[in-house]
Amino acid sequence: MIGKATVEEYMTREVQTVSPTDSVADVARRIVESDGHNGFPVCEGRRVEGFVTARDLLLEDDDAPIFTVMTENIIVAHPEMKVTDAARVILRSGIQKLPVVDDASNLVGIISNTDVIRSQIERATPEKVGKLMRTLEQIHEIHVHEERQTVGLSNLIPTQGRVYADELEGRKYELERGLAEPLVVIDNQGTILLADGHHRVMAADRVGVEEMDAYVIVLDDPVELGMQRTAEKEGLESITDIEVVDYARHPLVETTHRLQQS
Repeated sequence: MIGKATVEEYMTREVQTVSPTDSVADVARRIVESDGHNGFPVCEGRRVEGFVTARDLLLEDDDAPIFTVMTENIIVAHPEMKVTDAARVILRSGIQKLPVVDDASNLVGIISNTDVIRSQIERATPEKVGKLMRTLEQIHEIHVHEERQTVGLSNLIPTQGRVYADELEGRKYELERGLAEPLVVIDNQGTILLADGHHRVMAADRVGVEEMDAYVIVLDDPVELGMQRTAEKEGLESITDIEVVDYARHPLVETTHRLQQS
């Protein structure tokens, strides 16, 4: 399944577009006021007619219509295209975003180099989930199933008592660019245990994020879990009980630092 992820699974569905008759000044203003956009698909209704970037607008008359400056012969992706194929197109063409069109050339989304990177990062998460599910079933002789949900951070019970401050900066970077892996949590009859993603959660909390995407392992029957007993023993009831360690480096960072000094 790893190599079969499709563009449809990772594309952004809500796409900002401009009209062929919009002026250069109007589109330039939208680029300046947008959150990181450097160009837009040009659409007549839902049909893609071209693409316009900030570079296309340079030295053009403010009143010129976009259809006179846009790129018409554009590369597009199809929803059923493999993400790996989209990645090759993005790499070889040097562009950052591909409009995604259906068989009628109607715009249905857009996929960026960031989306492609995210698809590769998330490959590891199903493996973690599958391994944890098998472990729970074997140890406790129960049945479990997995769901993909958005979970509220305030509902999570941590199973790790500390995180490292230096690691949080990297996690914030991932969150801001949509590159963070989903959390892995266990739903033990309504008790939501955070199994993987403590640094991600704390970074999200610091920037005001209240919900995150998660793989939820649902236990079909209630079980007394070792990690739950450990959390209770250490007084971990919510993410506010997690200690942020700022007097020591994350073990991996410490190892890297020592290697650099040798």
